[in-house]
This record gives sequence, structure tokens and C-alpha cells, in this order.
Amino acid sequence: MTAGQDRRAVAAGQITAGVILLAALLALASVGYHAVERVRDTPVVAFIGEHPLLNAFAKSFIVANFVTLHVLFLIWWERKFAGWMQARLGPKHVGWNGLAQTVADAVKLLLKEDIIPAKADGRLFVIAPFLVFMPTLLTFMVLPFSASWVGYNFGLGALFALAVSTNVSLGILAAGWGANNKYSLLGGARACAQVLAYEVPLAITVLAVVAVSGTVSLVDIGAQQSRWWNIVAHAPVMIPAFVLFLICALAELNRTPFDLPEAESELVSGFHTEYSGMRFAFFYLAEFANNFFMAGLAVTLFFGGWFGPLLPGPVWFTIKTVGLVTAMMWIRWTVPRFRVDQMMGFCWKVLVPASLVVFCASALWGMWVQR
Repeated sequence: MTAGQDRRAVAAGQITAGVILLAALLALASVGYHAVERVRDTPVVAFIGEHPLLNAFAKSFIVANFVTLHVLFLIWWERKFAGWMQARLGPKHVGWNGLAQTVADAVKLLLKEDIIPAKADGRLFVIAPFLVFMPTLLTFMVLPFSASWVGYNFGLGALFALAVSTNVSLGILAAGWGANNKYSLLGGARACAQVLAYEVPLAITVLAVVAVSGTVSLVDIGAQQSRWWNIVAHAPVMIPAFVLFLICALAELNRTPFDLPEAESELVSGFHTEYSGMRFAFFYLAEFANNFFMAGLAVTLFFGGWFGPLLPGPVWFTIKTVGLVTAMMWIRWTVPRFRVDQMMGFCWKVLVPASLVVFCASALWGMWVQR
């Protein structure tokens, strides 16, 4: 077998495994959805819903486990997708097609020694991973998987999500400063500058969607797209808004080509250079959870949220979100990294003016549509 035939065989095997796994996940998700819907009508669930503390604890528990399960899948999926992009197998040996590789890695990290550098600021160093991970969990509380599958539905959901997601930079800066390492400090400083800069055009593009929809509630924005997606119904303004949102989201997530805070060729591993064990795992969990959240936010704003034929709403929402996450992975393994000056200049000189133009156009479009 020639090298070209071998690569094609590897690609065919990867695609076949992906299709089989996707079909199995869809079937499992549909069964799970109907099972959960039946459980919601039981007296126990009604009792929990009537007590605020129990309700908050139950929702937090569900969100935390949901995020963890999705992250385990996304880590495996990115490894397989990267293998397909690079004509190699990716995870293969632990479980069917390497499906249990992420679980094995989690067990390995649990067994590793938790090292705190001698000259580190112990309190900052210890708390930083949780300062990064906790805002991520909070953002999922307002992400609507359907009109009824949302942790908390209140009128300022879009603004709440943006405000809370920005707080991740505080944990990253604490990790960089607390490690007392020059590479960590440079990575933390870069991350803060990057997040604060790109938060401006990101917020403006979200406000552009708000101007067209006439509401700040993520549930209401999703519900308005029952017939036509925003990116179709308002294509002249929503297509540019989505392109700007995607670019800013990649920068917020520190994903290639905006992965300057973790640039391996310059900063070893950036702000988590000194971390090991489960503290390092929390950074990894937060990165992939944020990736899923940003993709889910884009699906809610532009791609019809949970609406779709045949399958339940939460299943459609997950399919769209994983599809957008896959597109982000494709960009990661295709586009080279920017320089720091190029990245910051691109934000202030290109993205901010462009987002302001899109916002003004969206406001005029919204006035014309609602007239």
C-alpha cells in the first residue's frame, strides 16, 4: 500500500468511526431527553423546584457534570480531528477508537503530584485554576439548550454571559503572577491584554444582534428564530456580525491564531507552565468548556438556537454547537499564529471600527424591520 493510499485509508477509518459515534450519541441523546422530560414531572423534582437552595444546588450540580462530560468528548474529538488533519490516527488504544483516552488522562493527572514552586505566591497559585473554571460554569447557567432547558432565564442573559466570561482573565493573571515565573507572567499579561481588547468588538457584535432582535434575553433571541435563523433572515448585517464574533471569540478563547498567551515556541506553556496534576487539568477543562460556551452563544445568536426538524431541541443545539466547535478546530490546525503587535493592532485598527459599523447598520436594519 502506498503512502497516499495509507492516508486515505486512515481518513476513511476516522470518518467512519466519527459517523458511527455521532449516530450512537444522537440516539442516546434522544432517549436521554425523553427520559429527563418524564423525570421532570415527578413529585421529587417539583419539591426541589419549590425550594430555592435545593433548586440552586441541583442546577449547579447538573451544569457542572454536563460541562465535564462535554469537555471529555470535545478533548477526544479534537485529538481525532487533529489526527485526521495531519493524516495520523490520533487516540486509538484506550477504549473503542481511543474514546476512553481522555478518562485515562484524567486518572493520570489525579495521580500526579501537586507541585507548588518554592518561590510562588502560594495562595494565588492555588486559587487561580478555580478563578478560571468557576466563571465558565456560571456562563452555562444562562445558555439555553431549549426554551425550558436553561439554568436561569432572565432578561439580561447576553450581557451577563459577556460580563462573567471576562472574569476568566483575572484567574489567568493570578496564575501568571502567583507562579513567580517569567514565562507565566508574560503569558498572563498577554492574556489579560488580549481578553480586554477583544471584549470590546465582541460585545459590540452581540449588541448588534440585540438591536435586531429587540431583546437581551438569550431565550427570547433563540425563540425568535423558530422559522428563520438570524444569519438568514437578517443576512446583510448578521453575516458580517457573525464573522466578527467568530474572530473575537477565537481571541477570547486564546485559540490559534490568537494563542499568544500559551505560545509554546516562546513561553513554554504560558501562564500554566508551573502547574501540574489536577490544577493543570482545571485550566484544560476551562479552555474546552469556554470553547463550547462561545460556540453555543453563537448558535443562539445566529443559527437558530435549538430549532430543527425531528430531533429534540437540546439535541439540535448540541449538534450545531459541536459543528461550530469543529470549525474552530479546523482554523486552529490551519492558520499560523500572529505576532503580538499584529494581534493587538488588528483588534483596535480593524475589528473595533468594523464592529461599530455593523452595530450602526444593525440598529438601522432593526428599526426598518420592526417598523
